[in-house]
Amino acid sequence: MTSGGSAHGSLLSKLGAPARAVWAKHDRDTDGWLPLWRHMEDSAAVAGLLWDQWLPLGVRRLISEALPGGDEDARALAVWLAGVHDIGKATPAFACQVELLADAMRDQGLEMRSRAAMGRDRRLAPHGLAGQLLLAEWLEERHGWRGAQTGQFTVAVGGHHGVPPEPGQIKALDDHEELLRTPGPSSNTWRHVQIELLNACAVRFGVEELLKACRAVKLPQPVQVLLTSIVIVSDWIASNPDLFPYFPDAASHSDEERLSRAWGGLDLPAPWQVEEPHGSVQDLFTSRFDLANGAEPRPVQEAAVALAREMDFPGLMVIEAPMGEGKTEAALAAAEVFAARSGAGGVFFALPTMATGNAMFPRLLDWLDRLPSADGTRYSVHLAHSKAALNERFAGLMSRAGSVAAVDLDGAHTESRATSRTGHNHRRAGAELVAHAWLRGRKRAMLASFVAGTIDQLLFAGLKSRHLALRHLAVAGKVVVIDEAHAYDTYMSVYLDRVLSWLGAYRVPVVVLSATLPASRRRELVEAYGGRAGAAAEDVAESGAYPLLTAVAPGGSALVRHPQASARSAEVEVERIFDDLSVLADRLDSELTDGGCVLVIRNTVRRVLETARVLRARFGAENVTVAHSCFVDLDRAEKDSTLLRLFGPPEKPNDRPAGQHIVVASQVAEQSLDVDFDLLVSDLCPVDLLLQRMGRLHRHQRGPHQSDRPERLRTARCLVTGVDWKADVPEPVHGSVAVYGRYALLRSAAVLRPHLDGGTERPVRLPADISPLVQSAYSDEPVGPEHWQDALSEAHAQFKQHHDDQTERAAVFRLGDVGKPGRPLFGWVAAGVGDTDDTPTGRAQVRDTRDSLEVVVVQRRGDGSLATLPWLKPDGRERPRAGIELPQNAAPVRFAGRTAASCGLRLPMQFSYAEIMDRAIAELEQLYLPHWQGKESPWLADQLILALDEDCRTRLAGFTLRYSPEDGLEVTHDSND
Repeated sequence: MTSGGSAHGSLLSKLGAPARAVWAKHDRDTDGWLPLWRHMEDSAAVAGLLWDQWLPLGVRRLISEALPGGDEDARALAVWLAGVHDIGKATPAFACQVELLADAMRDQGLEMRSRAAMGRDRRLAPHGLAGQLLLAEWLEERHGWRGAQTGQFTVAVGGHHGVPPEPGQIKALDDHEELLRTPGPSSNTWRHVQIELLNACAVRFGVEELLKACRAVKLPQPVQVLLTSIVIVSDWIASNPDLFPYFPDAASHSDEERLSRAWGGLDLPAPWQVEEPHGSVQDLFTSRFDLANGAEPRPVQEAAVALAREMDFPGLMVIEAPMGEGKTEAALAAAEVFAARSGAGGVFFALPTMATGNAMFPRLLDWLDRLPSADGTRYSVHLAHSKAALNERFAGLMSRAGSVAAVDLDGAHTESRATSRTGHNHRRAGAELVAHAWLRGRKRAMLASFVAGTIDQLLFAGLKSRHLALRHLAVAGKVVVIDEAHAYDTYMSVYLDRVLSWLGAYRVPVVVLSATLPASRRRELVEAYGGRAGAAAEDVAESGAYPLLTAVAPGGSALVRHPQASARSAEVEVERIFDDLSVLADRLDSELTDGGCVLVIRNTVRRVLETARVLRARFGAENVTVAHSCFVDLDRAEKDSTLLRLFGPPEKPNDRPAGQHIVVASQVAEQSLDVDFDLLVSDLCPVDLLLQRMGRLHRHQRGPHQSDRPERLRTARCLVTGVDWKADVPEPVHGSVAVYGRYALLRSAAVLRPHLDGGTERPVRLPADISPLVQSAYSDEPVGPEHWQDALSEAHAQFKQHHDDQTERAAVFRLGDVGKPGRPLFGWVAAGVGDTDDTPTGRAQVRDTRDSLEVVVVQRRGDGSLATLPWLKPDGRERPRAGIELPQNAAPVRFAGRTAASCGLRLPMQFSYAEIMDRAIAELEQLYLPHWQGKESPWLADQLILALDEDCRTRLAGFTLRYSPEDGLEVTHDSND
């Protein structure tokens, strides 16, 4: 084995034999290896290309502004840090791990004990931390830095494996210098090699003068995070042997050959580079969205674009407007303006659930397809949630993307797409959308330019966890849109507010969408992003106008705009109805004498199923549809599709029932689905959510003055139930209290009381009454009659205790606030959660939920064989999915495995209690299929399998489970358990 390659490399020419012998990478299977100097060159070169071709302009600007020489210094610093990040491998604690390579180093005078002889002490010197100490020492000795100055730069080296070192770890290694240099005659050789490598990197990467100037620099913590993340990404790419082959096979090739082929094989799409649209708002919306002939942007949309253009610098914009006002389009239009002005390289659209994420993804793609772009432009896109691979639109993009190309350094050179498109400037609509192979996986997916996903992906940026810097890089280069902001409780808001404070520090434009927000919550959002000093003008908290736009730039003062509501308005008569199923059935019988479509929303799945059972007995099973969260994924998607087909907008082809039809649903009907009903029945819920539910009532015009609706149902009415209205103080049903808390429900009943008592004389006027109702319900002012006050006071005490408990628990793993410039990120994620991702466990860390059990549901036939569920419809390519036999002694073929995995189901809360969960897991693990649940099937690996019998029943942990495509999962407790 040689010491590593020819003298083609610039670093190599500056090094003596001992430094050339230091190794960085080793392949146990082939004994291939990389010398440290080679990996330094590769990593630095990748960092330079990332800076030039991949990092969004806004990220580069933020780093550049912290350095005296601007962009040139920032690029040089990023390249140099990537080059020196593995200097900690030039230590005995690392080098001893591969005896063959260690012997080659010993031959050059670099003595070291064996790995076994070093024992547990090696754990004190992970190579990232060792590199941080060596680099700090070099900066002090070579460049005259003070010790307190070094950490803000060296932490990028110490934290390049995802966790910045803690002060205690630094001190512990400081006390064990033998891990950095072997004591005795060899110590000077080790020191000489380390200094020689660092000196060579300083010259090679042109930072000698910069390092002198940086002695006076105080790096903001967001810049430290971004530099760390650039080092991480550079290291990951340069460590991929498919792109950067190991020695000895690759030892004879030049730096230029090696880098060119690797970068071409990686073929990363460039970031979004947008020119600000300067035309009219009408022109902008006509070109970006599918406006009907003669349609005009709504006042809220006009105001959002105008405010985005008016702001001195892009910042936070909160858009509060009624349902159906086009807030999504307003957000995307504002995002385009913000991106042009801030240098953002993409958009992340954060939504409350996987279902809403799936619904948003095609809308995001359609918008991208309409954006002007140069010939050959490619945008990286991603759907970010745990079941994204089961989404057919996203799966189609992934299947076309292929994989990262392995590099053959001796093969014919093929020009990369990135290179071949140089020089084409023709602007057109419709860039190529790519689900890039390298930008997949839980740690890299968010780095794609355009992402739709769950809010968890954003909240994870506020959770102390491994590789948090990558999550920050992912959002720092985008415009962030947060939809349905009213849907996030106190626990989630603790994380959201901290994330907003970091986004403000990164100068990331943010658009927050909500039907309406309590004034106190609006102010919290503005203060979290803009900073408390002067950010929240009084009218932010006090404004009762509606619709309402609020904006603030980082560190700036708030701007408030009051656009007119569109001409669309409605009056909804609100009425009490007793919580009795026979009373409900009788009432619907009288209301539906001439037909009509009714939506009944219950607050729990149990109440959904109980209600559906009674209504089917009265109206017939064919006239009652059930929708809730306890359906397998494919059935849930089919339910959504059916609801849209039957009850969608009148301008789209649909099969709206001509006679009677009742949909009984849980909260899944509250959000995102554009469905329209003639009558609404709802359990009492917080007033903002009730207003959201009312958005499904007479949502569209059906004939002049709603004349196409049945005559009795041409007036919009909402019947409120789920409450004992006869009690002296209304008493919500137990299930509703468990979901929302008694205090929120009582205040909702109190502010609705004038409308409930007023009948036809006091309808809820939409949108005029939305803000007054919400502000009154969430204010600290007393509401309701005098004889309610004792009950409200008791409920408030319980609410306050729960709120404080949520806040305290959320703060345990919450990221700290942005520190002072110059303060190193040491201990940034100390006492964190380790790795995290969009799994039930990961989501439970940023949502106030218990761990939940997810299973894949299959059917066991009478002969013992397993198959996919028998009612599944064909996929988009008309391939049958129902009843596919699943072999138990082999991994299912790809299509069968994917179909089975698409029948995932999250078990309800009964299975989230520790004792029951443990028992359920133990019983589920009795069906262990190693070919499925091992690593042979990418779709079913590590999944728990729930096998239903031929009647679609089973028993689990003392419960009987029954499943049907009509009702989903029904769980009953075994009486004899």
